[in-house]
Amino acid sequence: MSERRIVIAGTGSGVGKTTVTIGLMAALRRRGLLVQGFKCGPDYIDPTYHTAVTGRPSRNLDSWMLPHPVVREIFARGSAGADISLIEGVMGFYDGKEATSDIGSTAEISLLTQSPVLLVVNCQSIARSAAAIVKGFQLLNPKVRIAAVFANKVGSQGHYRLVKQAVEQECGVPLIGYLEREEQLEIPERHLGLVPSIERGDMQPLFDRLADRFAQTVDLDRLLAVAQAEPLRVEPVLFPAEPAAKRVKIAVAKDAAFHFYYPENLELLEAYGAECLFFSPLAGETVPAGVHGLYLGGGFPEEFAAQLSGNRAVSESVRRAIHRGLPTLAECGGFMYLCEELETTDGQRYPLVGVIPGRITMQRRLAALGYREVTGIRPNFLLGEGESAKGHEFHYSTYAPSGDIPHAYETKGLRGVKREGFARGNLVAGYTHLHFASNPAVVKRWIERCREVAQDG
Repeated sequence: MSERRIVIAGTGSGVGKTTVTIGLMAALRRRGLLVQGFKCGPDYIDPTYHTAVTGRPSRNLDSWMLPHPVVREIFARGSAGADISLIEGVMGFYDGKEATSDIGSTAEISLLTQSPVLLVVNCQSIARSAAAIVKGFQLLNPKVRIAAVFANKVGSQGHYRLVKQAVEQECGVPLIGYLEREEQLEIPERHLGLVPSIERGDMQPLFDRLADRFAQTVDLDRLLAVAQAEPLRVEPVLFPAEPAAKRVKIAVAKDAAFHFYYPENLELLEAYGAECLFFSPLAGETVPAGVHGLYLGGGFPEEFAAQLSGNRAVSESVRRAIHRGLPTLAECGGFMYLCEELETTDGQRYPLVGVIPGRITMQRRLAALGYREVTGIRPNFLLGEGESAKGHEFHYSTYAPSGDIPHAYETKGLRGVKREGFARGNLVAGYTHLHFASNPAVVKRWIERCREVAQDG
């Protein structure tokens, strides 16, 4: 018995991987198939589109942040019950942690999950040269299986036929579909990439247009055929065989301002004995009563600074929760929210929660981007001194502390080692987005600290 799964890879960033992935998802869903989405790398935004079109939570597959058996387990758990799994790549197919290997790349994910690959090629202004591009991708690592090609940004049906003839003759793989250059099918972007679907309201008109077009220009039957693969054999290593009894409650901020959470982070909390209670600071919801911990994830607090600043009852509830010792993790947007003040790019200043001394200033250019290996610094209660976990940074703001502060992490990235974040008492905050699956001891330690608070209460 076989399974259906396929990696949607690109020759580079901006080639159209997301549009192709969402279009295929929409067209397959229209056929009545259950579709599961995945995203390679530490991206939070593309998965919101996958989730919106498929109705199933999309998941990240990252072979640098996570041990390889964990990547395979996440894939197997997420794919359960689906008719086909579509894995959207990141950057170019072979681009990853370093220039001299496939570590952290979409190519490595295709090998770990033993998945065939659909290569998306920007065919604007080329025909036979497309075959040379595909041939190069086939030869760089013969272990990967490029099973089909998608021609994006062709000028006409005639242009597509020329590309198809060249690729199929020279590369021995089918060209299964194409899109012409059409602005209305492109997904808008902004400073953090694709606009999260959570902010854009009803996405169905876009999905319908994509499904219509892909039904016309893609051989979906051929896609389903090339996606056939042998079942992936996985040994569970991450999640306990039996979930623990719910012993503590953790409040989780979740709305358009705070929604960057890896599904596994929340699922690991639940698996090890926490009940996650969601609340919306934007909607004026205060920290729920009776909770024993607080999780403030990343997102776009700068886009809603006036609203967040105006919800003083919410700010006060967060401040009181932290001051009374609720074990709290605040990542990126959550870290920004806890600072004294946020200054936007137009010079407007907004007071925020104020438990972290200092100001956040928005920049017009990217301030930090990349993988981080973080090591705990006392008094970080989540990571023991010298203990490490993995994550990433991606933000357009800078933090200026008011005087000396106790840092949360020592972070290691491409540009060296630095101290980052803020830790005091039961609060750990910083720009780094942690993936708990890189060190599940973080989850166990957090829940244990929450249990101590529950017992003291």
